Amino acid sequence: MDIYLIIFLILILAGSVTIYTYYLREKKVELDSIKRGFCPSCHQNTIELTDQRGTGCGSPRLVTFECSSCGYHNSFSIDGGGCGF
Repeated sequence: MDIYLIIFLILILAGSVTIYTYYLREKKVELDSIKRGFCPSCHQNTIELTDQRGTGCGSPRLVTFECSSCGYHNSFSIDGGGCGF
């Protein structure tokens, strides 16, 4: 293999990992804002839980929030925890 190809692939991999890390950090900031009761987009307290899905005990839940003020809409995967035993 050519050394330039290897360097190019390493740069692409490093860039992808960096972008994904920033994406996850932004999702965490948005979820923290929602947990405090505020829309991450317009900062109003008009955020509502519109959908919640889970597949069973201990599995992650998919929750969807929507802001009635600005139309913000996003889904998050949240750890399901235990079964309450």
